[in-house]
Amino acid sequence: MPPEDLASPRTRHVIVDMQRIFAEDTPWHTPALTEILPNVTALARAFEGRNHFAKFMVPAAPHHADGRWQNYYERWSMLTTQEMDAAMLDIVSPLEALVEPERLIEKPTYSIFKVPGVMEGLRADGVETLIFSGVETDICVLAGLMEAVDAGFHTVVVGDAVGSSAPKSHAAILGHVLPRMPEQVDIMTTADVVARAKRS
Repeated sequence: MPPEDLASPRTRHVIVDMQRIFAEDTPWHTPALTEILPNVTALARAFEGRNHFAKFMVPAAPHHADGRWQNYYERWSMLTTQEMDAAMLDIVSPLEALVEPERLIEKPTYSIFKVPGVMEGLRADGVETLIFSGVETDICVLAGLMEAVDAGFHTVVVGDAVGSSAPKSHAAILGHVLPRMPEQVDIMTTADVVARAKRS
């Protein structure tokens, strides 16, 4: 992959679900979020003006969700907004200061591409490469990544800037699943991505 791919305005950084609900003491606590936060922050600063922040949004109550999502939120009803402070959905600090409202994606499902207009907006801007960081590697990151691959984007996963509450699953995605798509997915480190993003 040529270095200019990441320095180009045709490259965007997708930051997935770096939210208080996963960082703090909740049933969805993901310890890896705190571990990767410095790397995600470094990436967000390197791609300032080219970041898309994704937020996983929960319904007010289980019956407000669609289909089998109702079953899902019956299990996790304590994390609906009728039971939980909606501020728990906020982006964690220091990333919150880097959010650009026009590039904030509030998604009620795992993939960012289920939100109307996201794919169309990227296409209209001529985006060719998407860099993914955030949580969880094996659920929301993977869901968006696979749709990006299907849509023909060059996709980069920053291995030390993604994490999961299931370490074995995280390792399987990075070690076994994504390497099966070498023509479409690159796994890189934060240091390498940041260095390439800063080249002119």
